[in-house]
Amino acid sequence: MLRSQDYIKIEDQYGAHNYQPLDVVLTRGQGIWLEDVEGKKYMDFLAAYSAVNQGHCHPRLVKVMQEQCARLTLTSRAFRNDQWPLLAKELCELTGYEMVLPMNSGAEAVETAIKAARKWGYLYKGVARDKAEIIVCKGNFHGRTTTIISFSTDEQYKDGFGPLTPGFVAIEYGSIEELKRALNPNTVAFLVEPIQGESGVIVPPEGWLKASSEICRENKVLLIADEIQSGLGRTGKLFACEHENVRPDVVIIGKALSGGMYPVSAVVASQEILGVFKPGDHGSTYGGNPLGSAIAREALKIIIDEKLPQKSAESGAYLMQKLNEIESPYIEQIRGKGLWVGIVLKPSAGGARHFCVALQERGILAKETHENVIRLAPPLNITRSELDQAIAILQEVLTQ
Repeated sequence: MLRSQDYIKIEDQYGAHNYQPLDVVLTRGQGIWLEDVEGKKYMDFLAAYSAVNQGHCHPRLVKVMQEQCARLTLTSRAFRNDQWPLLAKELCELTGYEMVLPMNSGAEAVETAIKAARKWGYLYKGVARDKAEIIVCKGNFHGRTTTIISFSTDEQYKDGFGPLTPGFVAIEYGSIEELKRALNPNTVAFLVEPIQGESGVIVPPEGWLKASSEICRENKVLLIADEIQSGLGRTGKLFACEHENVRPDVVIIGKALSGGMYPVSAVVASQEILGVFKPGDHGSTYGGNPLGSAIAREALKIIIDEKLPQKSAESGAYLMQKLNEIESPYIEQIRGKGLWVGIVLKPSAGGARHFCVALQERGILAKETHENVIRLAPPLNITRSELDQAIAILQEVLTQ
């Protein structure tokens, strides 16, 4: 029987080294709990970057997936199927938008939104062909395709991958003045994360998103919200933009849209915006497939039926309160919304990685981001007793 070190050795030999995972080899999951190949159990405080908000292997999702797998999994978009139309209808009814375009990965959905915004700008704003500009924020993370890394401000993401895609302007996250200065007649969209996840769970100044939406509306600029990580309950609302009563022109959704069972993403917007696509303009063999659509339909129902946004708000407030009570020489700041929390460490702490290793040894799986932040994002159905158990471990690690 293979053990953890055997799997790690095989992966290191045959797999490309584009990740630096913690050395835990997982084989089972249920709810917030994961189990490694030796049988040790862990609380998951990453939730696959918010893809398993519903918890691992949710019984309702497993049932739907098994039933749909036995019936029909893929038709391509060359033919219609009986699941995608229902997902489109239910997603539009839930979000209040008129139209949805399905993809698979989050990055594909971001690319879709970029293409839609550019074409909308040419058709409806009168921007000269190939002159469209999109404003983004410094510290952004929207994926790793060639176009998306072109507007990243993390040099590692771009190093060695040029030539890069033009047409993007980066401003300081949270700055209204920089947004105003960046606008020009060729600006077609402002692409933004309501909360920056990969940068360390950075919450912008209160009122900034609302003011940004008003500026965009006044200048006929589309506000595109990347809610791939922040959406579907993670921050205590269905979408993070709701904290400021902001309704973006375009919302990008992924990750928890399928509850971790299958890659499903989507872009929701008005008919005017998504109507710019004509047959042949854009597509995906797997986008809108019956298996992914059936799973996504059930994943959305679980979020509503189990009141996961409300649970995230309540549990997140409790977690933030308890973390702020920890007297640690290493903690500089606790920040976040809902069950999406960043523990920012002081430079003297020596980085976040060794704390994540210590947490792993004690039964919590969490991941560092930007070297000095421990990111906490458990499945949203975590119980109070499980939270208390995790808080005790966090206190031990952060005060030792």
